[in-house]
Amino acid sequence: MRKRSLRSRLTLLVAAAVAIAVAVSAVGCWYFVRRELSWQLNQSLRDIAVPVKAMQGAVRNCSSEPAAALDGHPAFTEPMQIVFPGGERCVMGNTAIKVTPHERRIAAGYYGQWEFYDGRADDGTPLRVYVRNVDENAAFVVGRPVEEINDTLRRVTVLLAGVAALGVLVAASVGLLVSRAALRPVGRLTRAVEHIAQTEDLDTRIPVEGGDEIARLSASFNAMTAALAGSRDRQRQLVADAGHELRTPLTTLRTNIDLLLRSEQTGRSLDPGAKERLLVNVKAQFAELTTLVGDLLQLARGDTDHEPHAELAFQQVVTAAVERARLRGAEVAADLEPWYVVGGAASLERAVLNLLDNAAKFSPDSEVEVTLRDGELTVRDHGPGIPEEELPHVFDRFWRSPSARSLPGSGLGLAIVHQAVQEVGGEIRLRNAADGGVVATMILPGTPAPGARA
Repeated sequence: MRKRSLRSRLTLLVAAAVAIAVAVSAVGCWYFVRRELSWQLNQSLRDIAVPVKAMQGAVRNCSSEPAAALDGHPAFTEPMQIVFPGGERCVMGNTAIKVTPHERRIAAGYYGQWEFYDGRADDGTPLRVYVRNVDENAAFVVGRPVEEINDTLRRVTVLLAGVAALGVLVAASVGLLVSRAALRPVGRLTRAVEHIAQTEDLDTRIPVEGGDEIARLSASFNAMTAALAGSRDRQRQLVADAGHELRTPLTTLRTNIDLLLRSEQTGRSLDPGAKERLLVNVKAQFAELTTLVGDLLQLARGDTDHEPHAELAFQQVVTAAVERARLRGAEVAADLEPWYVVGGAASLERAVLNLLDNAAKFSPDSEVEVTLRDGELTVRDHGPGIPEEELPHVFDRFWRSPSARSLPGSGLGLAIVHQAVQEVGGEIRLRNAADGGVVATMILPGTPAPGARA
């Protein structure tokens, strides 16, 4: 079964809504006209004035057949008669009306003074009948054919049906025009999405016109494609930077291994001291590769592979990182106050350890000072500091200060810190201390007591 397009569905909805509204209006109008015509007919029956002498003459010359004349009065043109409690009747008009219990009861005074009802003439003609009590033993009955009203209602029905059909056609045409105009921006958006799906060109942009929902959708789509383009560019840059960083240790490893193989193949053994230094260098290169691959995996997790977050004691996380740093030979003095955050313990511990390792690397002969106060963790070293022009780049991936290129490291440590802090909605910054060294400040949202976070 072929699915209808959004344009056709919108057109059908508009036409259906208008059709329902027109149908309800037409039915209401028909009932209003019918009620008005009935009311006017009833009023005309009540307004008929019959001379008393004519009634008396009809009673004297009582006959159940249509009267030709009544004591000098010509027969009335309306169906008209006088009915007695026993069912006898004196016809005064040109048509006799069938007697029903209504007239007999009103004639006897048991059923009120007057009443309207639908009746019939003796020849079967449908009539609207009005009956009223004229004395204790008689009722005056007059009727009028309803065929004229029925003809009028039929004409009104045909007219309303025609107007309704025309209204639906006009509504469908207008709905089609409106849907085309309203969905034109959606069409542009659809074509842009199809173009991106076919060409993977994330630089495609949709013009944003106005401030309605379609404009907001177009702006959101442009923001999405811009974010995707940025993510793709960062991935490409990460691959390029990783390849560049991996090239050096791999080249060194290959050179050293080739040298060892050549010495074995030619039978010219290396000096034991030189061979030991070569193997130590190979081991160091393997350690550097292992660290680099681990850092790359940490950064490549993206936004969809985070560890589960839970409330944890951040001071305990910092304490664990301090102990690990001390095992690596760093001198660390810690002063920690309780602070509870919602995050991942492993990633936060890795971030704190990176800050400690970084501080210990640049001030190997001095103590690293760690302080935790009101959710603000500071890591202070007493090294040479960072040139002011280099501070904006310290959290970039693979960025390394020219003065630190001789030291071990991949340039990913502070990038990992920045990513971990962002995951928990925190802030990280570095600055040079007035008396030398660098102060790293990590600010994490949290509370001083467990369970106090809303």
